[in-house]
Amino acid sequence: MTSLMERLKSSLAEIRKHTDVVPQIGIVLGTGLGGLVDKLDVTVEISYESIPGFQRSTVESHSGKLIFGSINDKQVVAMQGRFHQYEGYSMEEITFPIRLFKLLGVETLLISNAAGGMNPYYKAGDLMLMEDHINLLSDNPLIGPNLDELGPRFPDMSEPYSLRLIELAEKIAMENLIRVHKGVYVAVSGPNLETRAEYRMLRQIGADAVGMSSVPECIVARHMGIEVFGISAITDECFPDALKPANVAEIVRIAGIAEPKMTTIMFELIKRLDRK
Repeated sequence: MTSLMERLKSSLAEIRKHTDVVPQIGIVLGTGLGGLVDKLDVTVEISYESIPGFQRSTVESHSGKLIFGSINDKQVVAMQGRFHQYEGYSMEEITFPIRLFKLLGVETLLISNAAGGMNPYYKAGDLMLMEDHINLLSDNPLIGPNLDELGPRFPDMSEPYSLRLIELAEKIAMENLIRVHKGVYVAVSGPNLETRAEYRMLRQIGADAVGMSSVPECIVARHMGIEVFGISAITDECFPDALKPANVAEIVRIAGIAEPKMTTIMFELIKRLDRK
C-alpha cells in the first residue's frame, strides 16, 4: 500500500504542474462561506477531481475547487469546499488537503464553518471566534503511524487556535462594527441535527456552538506546527426549550447573511498577518 507521505508527494507533483506558487496562508471555506474567493486575485483553479488523493465534495454548497491567488501581495491557497465524516470519508481523507497545505508551504490556516449556536447570547447571523474545541467525532486524524517528518507523536493542544490571531480579529471586528463572540466549538459526526437532550448535554460540557467539521483540520494543522484561526457563522439557534425545526436551505441562507461580515474579518486578517 502506498504510504500517506508518498500520496501527498504525488498530489504535490500534480499541483506543481499548474503552479509554482508557495502560499503562506491556507483557507478552508465552509457552508455558504465561499465569498472570500471573490476578494482573491485568482491565479489558478484546480478541481478536486484532478488532484490525486483528494476526494469529491458531495455537499451541495461546497464547490470542490482548490484556488490559488493573492490578497495584499500575500499568497493564498483556498479550499472551496471541505470533506466531512458524515459523507463517509475517513479522517485521513478529510485532512489530506491540510497535510498537502504544509508541503505547499502554508504557515497559517484560516478555518470557517457554519454552526448551531447553543449559547443563549448568540443569535442567528452572529459570528463566533473559535477559542477552543471539543472533539466528539469518535475518531482522531492522528491515530495510526505518526508522520515524524511532519510533527511529533504527541502534539501539544494547549493553544489550538492562535490567541494573537483571535486578538487581531477582535480588533478588526471592532473597527468594522461587527458583532463577534468568543467560544468553544464542539464537533459531532452528523449528518442529522441534534435533539433537545443532546443540545442540553453539549451545552453542559462547555460548548457554545456545534458543527460537523473543522476540528480534524485543526488537529492536523497543529500537529504540523501551523498556526490556526477558526471562525463560525451561527446559522441557527439551538435552544432546547425553544427549539424550532431547521432545514439546510435556511442554514445556507443565514450563512449568506453572515458571510460578508466573515469575509471582512478574514480579508483584513490576511492583510495584517505579518504584524506580530
